Amino acid sequence: MKVDGTRRPRWGKRRWRTVAVGLPVAVVFFFGIVHIFNVSISLINVIKDDPKPPFPSSWGPLKQFEPGEDPDLTGLTRDVTPIHCHSHNDYWRRIPLYEALKWGCTGVEADVWLFDDDLFVGHSTNALTRDRTFASMYVEPLMRILDRQNAIDPDFATSEEAAKNGVYEVDPTQTLVLLVDFKNDGHAIFPFVSAQVAPFREKGYLSYFDGNSTIPGPITVVATGNAPFDYVIENATYRDIFFDAPLDRLYQEPFDGNPPTMDPKPSANHPTIDLELHRHAPLRTKRESGQGTVGTDPDSHFDLTNSYYASVDFKKAIGWAWFGQLSEKQLKLIRGQVQGARKAGLKARYWGTPSWPVGLRNRVWDVLIEEGVDYLNGDDLRAMTKLDWGLRRHWGWLG
Repeated sequence: MKVDGTRRPRWGKRRWRTVAVGLPVAVVFFFGIVHIFNVSISLINVIKDDPKPPFPSSWGPLKQFEPGEDPDLTGLTRDVTPIHCHSHNDYWRRIPLYEALKWGCTGVEADVWLFDDDLFVGHSTNALTRDRTFASMYVEPLMRILDRQNAIDPDFATSEEAAKNGVYEVDPTQTLVLLVDFKNDGHAIFPFVSAQVAPFREKGYLSYFDGNSTIPGPITVVATGNAPFDYVIENATYRDIFFDAPLDRLYQEPFDGNPPTMDPKPSANHPTIDLELHRHAPLRTKRESGQGTVGTDPDSHFDLTNSYYASVDFKKAIGWAWFGQLSEKQLKLIRGQVQGARKAGLKARYWGTPSWPVGLRNRVWDVLIEEGVDYLNGDDLRAMTKLDWGLRRHWGWLG
């Protein structure tokens, strides 16, 4: 008490007891709301799966890509079953490329930027470093793996013209999609990508179009982002860089019954691309319009002679799964887009699907597989490749 009889404001023991008891109650209340929400939409599942690192701690970030480093590739894909899943932004992983292969992914993605006549890997320019190049992180490691998979023993092999083996020992015919996301000027980037995948080309490791048909190989290079469709189709007699077609533009009114047959009609003839002419083209500073649009026009035709994936942003093309459910209208959109891609002979893929809550993510994955989507796109490789997305017994507040 003050001398004048007024009460001094202060924190007493009672108020501290209130905080000590009230704070845990508030936390429990918050997570209880989360629990009730998850129950209400049948999404009881762990918030995040518990991925176990597939490599020992000696495999550090970027260590396996350093010059002179020769990582032990023995058994890298032994007993690994390839799954049609795409490693989104693969370069973000602790062990880029190798981790995707260890989990069985058959697609990996690298965002590339052109600076100083080289291709650097990163999601944005402030993430670029001199040691993270397209060649060091993807081309050179894949060449080591494929050379090992295609080593010829003269006692058992008689010709180097035999079919080339892919990266997976269990299924050597399975191609690996190397999705290259062109981040800045696509027309300037294209000849550099073509030049840097030349080691694959020289050894017969690339899928290619020979003017009449598409011949699968251990590596299928697909260009996305600001990739220019006009450069992809410029050579009518040989192509080994394919386009990531806009899936939403392939929509066809869905029908019941068997899926449509593929429509492998070749594109119109175009003169051969002059790589030297474009190699020193000035770098454009204005950002182009993005995946599936650069170098296209309303009459552009996408099929297996010029494209491989047909992709679109899930949220943009389909919308949000409100209350954990996809509406009949959304399901019809998926069916029509997948049907159009299949008729063109392309692999349907959605990126930007929900990643949280895990139960919603799993439900969307289930629907996409059921509707015939060819490649799942995601960040949690362990979850994608397990193919076990049922609801789990719930033991905690966050489940």
